[in-house]
Parts: sequence; structure tokens; C-alpha cells
Amino acid sequence: MRVLRRAARVFLLSVALVAAASVAKAQDLDGLTWPEKKCVLYQLAWDAALDSVGPEGISDDFIDGSAEFVASGCTIRGNVCPRSEQEYKLADLLTLMTMNEGMASTFAPFRCGPAN
Repeated sequence: MRVLRRAARVFLLSVALVAAASVAKAQDLDGLTWPEKKCVLYQLAWDAALDSVGPEGISDDFIDGSAEFVASGCTIRGNVCPRSEQEYKLADLLTLMTMNEGMASTFAPFRCGPAN
């Protein structure tokens, strides 16, 4: 039950944050290709989600990995591995926010593997 309540809160927050970013998004997306739009949307989602979750408990590696993903135009396979509770909250929120914008859940750069 706790997991369902948490998922519901994350979902509602993601919907609210996406709605709040919609005005800026409309101006930022004019004339862009879908891959370019996805990257702008990810950056908008990142900014809103980080403001919501807060920077406490978010490591430099997590922030730098996401920044590298955006700097590449969101074209590299991300290798950002959430480790703290706050990083998991941020990754969950960003994944939901990007999915709400029509991107696949695999778009976000969150992956954990042997290199992490």
C-alpha cells in the first residue's frame, strides 16, 4: 500500500510539474525535431524535478551524468545510476515526467550496471 501511495504522489507531482512547464515548453520547442524536443523536455523536467526534490542527497556524479546526457543532445546512452533515496526519487519523477511527454521510459539516462 505504501508503494502505491508513493507512486500516486510521484505521478501527481509529475503531472503538476509538466503543466507548470508547458508555457515555457511551447516557446522552446518551435521548429525543433522530435529528438531535439525530447532533450529540451528532459532539461525542463530535470530543472523542475530537482527543484521539487531538492539537491540534498543528490551526488555530483548523478548531476554530472545527467548534464553530460543533455550536453550530448540526449543522444548518448546515459549511464546515471541512482544510489541514494533522493536520487531514486528524482529518477522516478523524471522517468514519469518524460513518459507523460510521450517518450519511452528508456529515454532517461538512468542505468546501473557493472561500470557503476
